Amino acid sequence: MSATDPLPGLLIAVPTVIVACRAGAALARRVGQPPVVGEIATGILLGPSLLGQLWPEAQRLLIPPQSIPYTGVLGQLGLLVFMFLIGLELELGTLRGLGRTALAVSQAGILLPLALGATLALGMYGPLAPDGVGRLPFVLFIAVALSITAFPVLARILTDRGIYHSPLGALAMACAAVNDAMAWCLLAIVVTVTHSGSAFEPVLTALMSAGFIALMLYAVRPLIDRLARRAALTAGPRTAGADGDPAEGGRDNLVLLALFAGLCLSSLATDRIGLHALFGAFALGMVMPRTSPEIHRAASRLRTVVVPLLLPLFFAHTGLRTDIGMLGSDPALWLWALAVFAVAVLGKWGGSAAAARACGQSWRSSLSVGALMNCRGLTELVILNIGLELGVIGQDLFTMLVLMALVTTALTSPALNRLRGAGDGTEPSPAPGAGSGNPRLEVGSQGPPSGARRAGV
Repeated sequence: MSATDPLPGLLIAVPTVIVACRAGAALARRVGQPPVVGEIATGILLGPSLLGQLWPEAQRLLIPPQSIPYTGVLGQLGLLVFMFLIGLELELGTLRGLGRTALAVSQAGILLPLALGATLALGMYGPLAPDGVGRLPFVLFIAVALSITAFPVLARILTDRGIYHSPLGALAMACAAVNDAMAWCLLAIVVTVTHSGSAFEPVLTALMSAGFIALMLYAVRPLIDRLARRAALTAGPRTAGADGDPAEGGRDNLVLLALFAGLCLSSLATDRIGLHALFGAFALGMVMPRTSPEIHRAASRLRTVVVPLLLPLFFAHTGLRTDIGMLGSDPALWLWALAVFAVAVLGKWGGSAAAARACGQSWRSSLSVGALMNCRGLTELVILNIGLELGVIGQDLFTMLVLMALVTTALTSPALNRLRGAGDGTEPSPAPGAGSGNPRLEVGSQGPPSGARRAGV
């Protein structure tokens, strides 16, 4: 194998990671966990925490060091597609007319974790903050990292349990949508503050970000909608044999090409503005027409090809950055890790459950909502990798937060089983104003959940 040519290493690393993550996802599903738990755990096991510790020669053989930068880039590309899909699946219509319970739970589910996370970060700043990192960006980042709810993973759990359209599922998804929207806005502030070298730079970044959002809403969105309508008129009604129509296949290919090119350009725009490229992918998904079958067919092709092939490389890249051995036998580091976990659970689970109880929900329903809001999954890993790339957190704190994300996500299904009973279809009365959604987004290497919209997904 050539030491300078990355291709041979990639030809070994890519199938190794894909197969391993697929196996981990299947094992997680067999034990009643969402697939993302198995994929996160597999990524950690492939890294220095286990394989690199027990058999470093095998790790270097399966994931050659010269291939790591390239697998990381491919994983980031898969992550951009995934963020686009999250934006596409986020139904903002469910946020209109939220009832008192949904509004209270969503606000408590982010404000209490922010407050507790900021308090914890103030104590962590001295021993755990990297050199040269300001107190404000460090505190803001930890606060945001502890306030995340994994919207797509939550949809998967609710779908698997058959309660997505129940009052509990509608309430949890409405709250998670509000939570994620607020968290991404706060993360944008963290990125801006971290990148700023002068007092004027955050203002300039904010103005450019506002201009980008205005461009997406008032120029890109109408243009996409007009093109999608024109494509639908040109295509005419679909017939039983339409899938084999070369003309329709050509139109779908053009839509896919335009969609992927737009994803790359919007990601590039936010990266140049000073935000992360992921914001551009997410924003493009948000402005996509929700009623266009052409758009949904193109998104389905991305989901079924890019996500299962490239997203596992992101899990492996995260696992290579996670080194549990760094915590070693130092009791102080493990105490900090326990503090991170305790604050994360108290803030999300405790805050959401207390708000639901205060709004008249039963204790069982309130604790169930809290357990669902405490799910973090892949969304948390995205946030943590951004923080590590920005240099806001070091590898030791990154490892603690990755472990917190894994454990809190893994707790969700067992907690629901204990609170509601496995397969228990009994749900609380509807929360006032809580709408229902339509789960279409899968996490990791799985296909679309049951009940997905049939517009090509």
